[in-house]
Amino acid sequence: MKVIDLTHLISEDMPVYPGTEKPLLTPANSYEEDGFKETLMTMFSHTGTHMDPPAHLFADKKTLDAFPVSHFVGRALVVDCRDLEAGERIGMKYLDRDRLNADNAEFLLFNTGWNRFWGQEEYFGDYPFISDEIADYIIRTRKKGIGVDAIGIDPIADENLSIHRKLFSAADIVVIENLVNLELCGRSMFTFVCLPLNWESADGSPVRAVALP
Repeated sequence: MKVIDLTHLISEDMPVYPGTEKPLLTPANSYEEDGFKETLMTMFSHTGTHMDPPAHLFADKKTLDAFPVSHFVGRALVVDCRDLEAGERIGMKYLDRDRLNADNAEFLLFNTGWNRFWGQEEYFGDYPFISDEIADYIIRTRKKGIGVDAIGIDPIADENLSIHRKLFSAADIVVIENLVNLELCGRSMFTFVCLPLNWESADGSPVRAVALP
């Protein structure tokens, strides 16, 4: 079985959202002193390749642990929009290129090509972002979730997170950010598996996201 890893490695020197502390991977037990190795992991719930639920922004909305695990598995389509320039909106024309599969997909994953800046200052610049018309379409077609290979689905300057709010106020949907390797998934539909940590009242979680073509 072919499995494509769509997940960034978590490390102490990885990129994180501006103003957020980087992960700490502190040795807690060692082979020499304890006979085994164990690490204390300290990091924010929205670190690296991660998932946002509605409760990320709304106190009365669904947390990740309230979703059935089946919500995190489904048929996905990668939408190639790598021709967009910095700061441009992802419009409906990108879905219209393969509208039948877009309509039938449970997850839409937008390949902006922005992952090429991972580890560079440009990654937190004016990446392509989801338009209102795309958000309306996602709500109307009742997707399980959407994903991007950038830090967010809203422009970096939008502190209100308007597209997040539009989606989360209207639907029980998840948003996956900081994906990688989307160009390896091809143009056909595939099975997408994106499992968050199962922690209580989860406002977000790092995930292990994979594609099964």
